[in-house]
Amino acid sequence: MAFSCSAWLPGAVLLLAVIDVRLMISAQHLEKKAEQFFRSGHTNNWAVLVCTSRFWFNYRHVANTLSMYRSVKRLGIPDSHIVLMLADDMACNSRNPKPATVFSHKNMELNVYGDDVEVDYRGYEVTVENFLRVLTGRIPPSTPRLKRLLSDDRSNILIYMTGHGGNGFLKFQDSEEITNVELADAFEQMWQKRRYNELLFIIDTCQGASMYKQFYSPNIMALASSQVGEDSLSHQPDLGIGVHLMDRYTFYLLEFLEEINPASQNSMNDLFQVCPKSLCVSTPGHRTDLFQRDPSTVLITDFFGSVRKVELTENTVSLKTHLAQTEKRYPPDVVLEPVTYANQLPVSEIIHQKPKQKEWHPPGGFILGLWTLILMIFFKTYGLKHMKHVF
Repeated sequence: MAFSCSAWLPGAVLLLAVIDVRLMISAQHLEKKAEQFFRSGHTNNWAVLVCTSRFWFNYRHVANTLSMYRSVKRLGIPDSHIVLMLADDMACNSRNPKPATVFSHKNMELNVYGDDVEVDYRGYEVTVENFLRVLTGRIPPSTPRLKRLLSDDRSNILIYMTGHGGNGFLKFQDSEEITNVELADAFEQMWQKRRYNELLFIIDTCQGASMYKQFYSPNIMALASSQVGEDSLSHQPDLGIGVHLMDRYTFYLLEFLEEINPASQNSMNDLFQVCPKSLCVSTPGHRTDLFQRDPSTVLITDFFGSVRKVELTENTVSLKTHLAQTEKRYPPDVVLEPVTYANQLPVSEIIHQKPKQKEWHPPGGFILGLWTLILMIFFKTYGLKHMKHVF
C-alpha cells in the first residue's frame, strides 16, 4: 500500500502548532516569574522618619514616629539606614508619669521607645534646613555617618512625616514651616543627584494631601491622612498620661503593618485601604501618577522591608588574621610585648559580681548632737555643781 504524504501532513502541522503555543506559554510564564523576582531595581532600603512638633500636648506625634520606627526595624531596616528626627524628648519630659517610655496604646500596653532607640536629630536640631540637607546630601563634611542619608540610585526610600500642618505647609517646632513647593524641589534634587530609585512619601497631618500636590519628580508614590480642608484627628486618649497617644491614620496604618512580615506578598493597594473614612473620620488620599510601576505589583516590603545586596563569587577569599597584619605592620626585629591590664577581673566575674557594700558613716553633726544630748541629761539630773566631775 502506497504511503501518502497528504495523510500525515495536517497532523504534523497541528502538532507543531501545539508545541509552538506551549513554548510561547512557557516563555511568558518564565518572563512573568523573572519580572516578579525583579519587581524593583533597588538593592537597599532607607527610611527618614520625622516628628516636627514640640511640647507635651503633641505627645501623639512622637508616638506616631516611634511606632513607624519600630515597624521598619522589625521588618529588617537597620538603624544605620534610618534617619530618626524627633523635635521633643517625651520620654524624659517632666510631665511623663512613666519616665523613659512612650506609649502608643491606651492603658500603657505598648512602649514604642524601647531600649535601643537611636535618635539622630533631636530637639532644636529638627529644622527645615537640616531636613532638606539630609534629603539632598548638602551637609557639612564633619557630620557623623548616622546623620547622613547615604542613598544612591538603587535605593528605595520611605519618608514619613507627622506634625501640625495646613494647606500647603507643615510646621516645624511651631516656629517655621516647610511648603509643598520646597518639598517638591528637594525631591527633584534627589532625583537629579541619583539619590533614590523609588520613593514612598507618607504624611499624617491636617490637609496632608496638599503636601504632595506639587510633586513632579518620577518614581514617587505619596499617601496622606486627610484631604485639603480636612483635619487629621487624634486617637487613643489616655487618662493616666493625660493626652492622646496617637493619630488615627498612623494608628490604623501601624495596626496593618503589625500583620506584615518580610515574606508578605501584600501590595501597595492593600496599604491604600488601611484607614477608610469610617475609621479615620478624615479622607485619606494617595497619588500614584508619578510612579512608573503598577501599585498592585509593588510589595509593601519594597519600602518597609530591607534588601541586602549579595555578590556571588567562585574565587577563594583569603582572610588574614590580626596577628599576620600586625607582623606585616612592624619590622621583624621589633619584639612586641603582650598588652596586659592591671587588676582586671574575668568578664564572667565582672558580670556576676555583687555590688560592694558601702561603709557606714554617721551623718554630719551626729556626734556633736549626741554630746549635747548627754550634757543636757546630765545638767537636768545633777545640776551645775557637779560640772567638776565632767571636766
